[in-house]
Amino acid sequence: MADTLEFNEIYQEVKGSMNDGRLRLSRQGVIFKNSKTGKVDNIQASELAEGVWRRVALGHGLKLLTKNGHVYKYDGFRESEFDKLSDFFKAHYRLELAEKDLCVKGWNWGTVRFGGQLLSFDIGEQPVFEIPLSNVSQCTTGKNEVTLEFHQNDDAEVSLMEVRFYVPPTQEDGVDPVEAFAQNVLSKADVIQATGDAICIFRELQCLTPRGRYDIRIYPTFLHLHGKTFDYKIPYTTVLRLFLLPHKDQRQMFFVISLDPPIKQGQTRYHFLILLFSKDEDISLTLNMNEEEVEKRFEGRLTKNMSGSLYEMVSRVMKALVNRKITVPGNFQGHSGAQCITCSYKASSGLLYPLERGFIYVHKPPVHIRFDEISFVNFARGTTTTRSFDFEIETKQGTQYTFSSIEREEYGKLFDFVNAKKLNIKNRGLKEGMKQSYDEYADSDEDQHDAYLERMKEEGKIREENANDSSDGSGEETDESFNPGEEDDDVAEEFDSNASASSSSGDGDSDRDEKKPAKKAKIVKDRKPRKKQLESKKGKDPNAPKRPMSAYMLWLNANREKIKSDHPGISITDLSKKAGELWKAMSKEKKEEWDRKAEDARRDYEKAMKEYSVGSKSESSKTDRSKKKKKKQEKQMKGKVEKKGAASKSLSSAKSPAKNMSESFKSKEFVSSDESSSGESKKE
Repeated sequence: MADTLEFNEIYQEVKGSMNDGRLRLSRQGVIFKNSKTGKVDNIQASELAEGVWRRVALGHGLKLLTKNGHVYKYDGFRESEFDKLSDFFKAHYRLELAEKDLCVKGWNWGTVRFGGQLLSFDIGEQPVFEIPLSNVSQCTTGKNEVTLEFHQNDDAEVSLMEVRFYVPPTQEDGVDPVEAFAQNVLSKADVIQATGDAICIFRELQCLTPRGRYDIRIYPTFLHLHGKTFDYKIPYTTVLRLFLLPHKDQRQMFFVISLDPPIKQGQTRYHFLILLFSKDEDISLTLNMNEEEVEKRFEGRLTKNMSGSLYEMVSRVMKALVNRKITVPGNFQGHSGAQCITCSYKASSGLLYPLERGFIYVHKPPVHIRFDEISFVNFARGTTTTRSFDFEIETKQGTQYTFSSIEREEYGKLFDFVNAKKLNIKNRGLKEGMKQSYDEYADSDEDQHDAYLERMKEEGKIREENANDSSDGSGEETDESFNPGEEDDDVAEEFDSNASASSSSGDGDSDRDEKKPAKKAKIVKDRKPRKKQLESKKGKDPNAPKRPMSAYMLWLNANREKIKSDHPGISITDLSKKAGELWKAMSKEKKEEWDRKAEDARRDYEKAMKEYSVGSKSESSKTDRSKKKKKKQEKQMKGKVEKKGAASKSLSSAKSPAKNMSESFKSKEFVSSDESSSGESKKE
C-alpha cells in the first residue's frame, strides 16, 4: 500500500464557506492546503480520534474529529474512493472509517448533542445537521427559545444568519434547560466580548488601512482597534500572516497584518491592516500581567517590562499572541539599494516588495501574491514613456496584476530575482518591440519554450527578408517609373482642352475647374509607384536560396508525423503546444545534435547566398546596360519628333501672315447669328 494519498479539487468547510484546495494523507497525518489563502491545516496522526464517511451535496465527504474536540470536514470525494481511504485509515491511523448517512426524514424535532466544537441535531441515531460552534457570533435566550446568530459569509451568495431552537421545559428543579443550552453554545462559540483588562494598549497609532489614528488594545483572544469614528474587533484566529517591511526612505516601517475573513465597514472589506511607524519613535511597555503569568503564557517570548522602537514592540507582541512568523524582505535589493521597487498599481503609486515566497504591494490597495499561485510573469513596455516598464503577474485562477511605471534601471535586478525563483517568464507580443530599449528582454523566454512564439519569429524574419530583397531589387524600376517631369507632362496634355476653354472666361468658376483636375492628377501620381512596389514585392526571385530553419523547426519537421500518429486527431494549435512541451523536456545532448544540424544549414545558406549574389550582380549589370541603351534611343527619337514639329509650325505661320494681320480676332460671344455664317462663307 502507498504511504501517501493525494486528492485535488477537495473542498473544506470553514465558517459556512467551501474553500477548495489539495488534501494529502500520509503516515504522519493529514495536510490540507487552501488554494485561495495558502493556509495549511496540519492534523497529526496521533491526534485523530474518529473518521466518518458520508454522502453530502458535493459527492461524498470525510469528517475527522480530533482528541481535543476540533472537527474538520472535507468534501468532493468520489464514491469509489471509499475503499482506498478505509484501507489507508486502518493501516496507518488504526481507525475504522465509519459510514454514517444524514437523516432526510424532514422532521423538525429531535435531540441536540454537544460534542467538542460541534452542535449536532439528531433524530434517533442519525444526524440531521451539524453546526460548528465557531461559526456562532451571538447567542440569545427567550422564555423557551435559544437563538443562534452566525458570522456573515462574504463569499456565498446566500448566508444562513439565524437559527432558533425551541427547548421544552423539564420537571427537574434547579436546572433551566434554556440556560444550560446557551452556556454550552457560548463556551465554544466565537463570540467576542471585551471582558477584563487589556494586556497592553498602544495609543494613537497611524493606520493606513483602514485610514485614521487608532488606539490598539491587545486582549488575550482578539485585537481591538478603537478610533474616533469606528471600532474593530479582530480575533487572532483570523490573522493569516504578519509582514514587517522597511519603507524606501529608510526612516519608516510598515507593519502589515493579513486577515481572512476581512474586517468590514459597511460594504467595504479590509483584507489587510497596515500600520506605519517612524523608526525614531521609542516606547516603554509594561504588560498588565504578573511575571509568572507572562512566563507561563508566552514562554520567554515576552517579558513584563519591555522597551525599544515602537514598531519592534508592536510586532513582537503580535507575534507572541498570534503565534505566527513575521515575514520580512529577503535578499532582493533594487537599483537604489532599497528592498522594494517604486511603481503604480491601478490609480495609486506604492511600493512592491519581492519576498522569499511571494510579492506584496503596499499600500492602496494592498496586494499579496504567493509564488505558488503565479502562472507566469511578463515584462512589458511602458505605455507612455520608454524610461519605464510594466511588470505583469497572472495567477493560475486567471487574475492579472499590472504594476506600472517601474524605472528601467530596476529591470536587471527584478529579472534576476524572478529568474532565480524559477517563475515562468512570458512576454506576450511585446518582446520584439522592446528589443531596442531593453536588450535583456530577448532572453526572457529562454526558461520556457513557446512553440507559437518560435513560429512567429521565423515568419517575421522571412517577411523582413522579403521586404529587404524586394526593395533592393526593385529600386531602379520604381525610380524609373516614377518620373516627376514625365508625370506632369501627361497631366497637362490630359486636361489641356479644359484649361484653354476656361482661360478666357476669367471668373471664379475657372479657378475651381483648374484646381479639380490637379487633384485628380495627384491621385494618379500617388498610386502609380505603390502599384509598382507591390508588383516588385510579389515578383521575388524564385531561384534565391531559402533561409535556413532553426534547430527547433528542423526537429519539428522531422517529428511532426510521429506526434500526429501518437495523438490522432490533434489540431494544429495543440500540435504546436505538444511539440513545445516535448522540445522543452528534451535532454541537452539531443538538442545539441539539432543545433549542429541548424548550424550546417546556416553555413550552406551563406555559401549559396554568396554564389547567388555574384550571379545576380552580373545579370543586373547586363540589364543596366540594356536600359541605358534604350533610354538613349528614346531620347534620340524624341529629338527628331520635336524638330519635325517645329518645322511644320514655321511653314504654317509663313503661309497666312497677311490673313492674320488683316482680320481682328472675335470670340464666339461677340459674333452675331446673321453675320457668323454669311460672313464666313463670303470670305471663303
